[in-house]
Amino acid sequence: MTVVLDASALLAFLHNEPGGDIVRDHLGKSIISTVNWCEVIQKCVERGVDTVGMAEKFASLGVRILPYTITQAEIAGQLWLETRPLGLSLGDRSCLALGLEKKLPVLTADKAWQSFNKGLEIRFIR
Repeated sequence: MTVVLDASALLAFLHNEPGGDIVRDHLGKSIISTVNWCEVIQKCVERGVDTVGMAEKFASLGVRILPYTITQAEIAGQLWLETRPLGLSLGDRSCLALGLEKKLPVLTADKAWQSFNKGLEIRFIR
C-alpha cells in the first residue's frame, strides 16, 4: 500500500535515526509533497549534505515527489484553526492534506500529530 511521507520520516531514514528502518520498508511505495520535499532539502543543506541528484535517487527507490495542488493548499488552509493548538506548521498541514486528499496513511516522527483526529491513519515511526 502506498503511504505519504512526512519530512520528519524521510529525514529519519536519511540520517539513520530511530524509525528510519520503518521508512526504508515503505520507500518503494511512497509519495511526498513538494512542500515536504523542500523541508527535506532545507534540513539536508543545514547539515552540509550535498542534495544534487537527491530527487532522482529517491525516484529510483520508488519515492514519488508530487506537486502541491490547489486542493491540498485549501485543505491545509482549512486545517489551520484545528491544528493551531497542536503547533502544526504549514509543512505538517501540507503532509496531512496530501494524506487526506489521496486517502492514504501518513508516516511521521512528529508526536504533535497524536491529537490530530480527522479520519486519517497516521503511523508513527518511533
